[in-house]
Amino acid sequence: MKKLLAIILSLITILALAGCGKKSQSFTVAVPNDTTNEARALLLLEANGLLKLKEGAGITATIQDIAENPYNITFQEVEAAQIPNVLKDVDYAVINSNYALDAGIDPIKKSLVMEGAASAYANILAVKSGNEKDPKILALVAALSSKKVADFITGKYGGAVVSVVQNPGDGFDSSIDYAALNGSTISVAASPSPHAEILAVAKEILAEKGITLNIQEYNDYVVPNTVVEDGTIDANYFQHVPYLDDFNAQKGTHIVSVAPIHVEPMGLYGGKQTSLDSLKK
Repeated sequence: MKKLLAIILSLITILALAGCGKKSQSFTVAVPNDTTNEARALLLLEANGLLKLKEGAGITATIQDIAENPYNITFQEVEAAQIPNVLKDVDYAVINSNYALDAGIDPIKKSLVMEGAASAYANILAVKSGNEKDPKILALVAALSSKKVADFITGKYGGAVVSVVQNPGDGFDSSIDYAALNGSTISVAASPSPHAEILAVAKEILAEKGITLNIQEYNDYVVPNTVVEDGTIDANYFQHVPYLDDFNAQKGTHIVSVAPIHVEPMGLYGGKQTSLDSLKK
């Protein structure tokens, strides 16, 4: 009887330890640390059944709004541009397509899951409030809204970047006096990829009318807005409206969207893990 009891107790201990081992298994996921992109990352994870957010949590959600974490994920909040650099040190990471491309990561081939091309996250051309009707800005909008640019986006990125321009035109606005703009310069702040690459196509279009497009590349989310706010740069092209709205609210800036151009679907990528199989065991 004592021997049977000892066996039973041993089995209970083994099962308890096994259960604890499974429960303690944890995975690290790097997500952007800015408000709207962190929420976007969490919504992507929720859409794929990896967590559940609190009722009503949306585009401003943070890890504090996670209601259920069934896979015991530990979140590492990282500046969005730096996430590709920490990918090898975490199990998974949620990365904006532009930063994946900039790091030489193919979003279509390497992402484990990817969000849909939601127009709410369309990357926009933005200017300081009051400059929306400046002829130079209208000329740039027309160039970026051209079929030439839309075709470049489709051919270059193969779905990793998607044009959202409706009825793209020839690149020119009939209401603009291009002769008066001949010899002028438009300055634009942009992320290197894909924004500066897309702007290079618009630059060719504007050059046909004698307009120079000065593309200045930045690798962060702050300076491109501050240089537009202080008038150093005419426009910028790197962000979506939810991010811009939050930036204006936080910084007291007065920057507005003048045209949506493309969407960069956000994706979940494997770091130490190569698939979602380990996470869902």
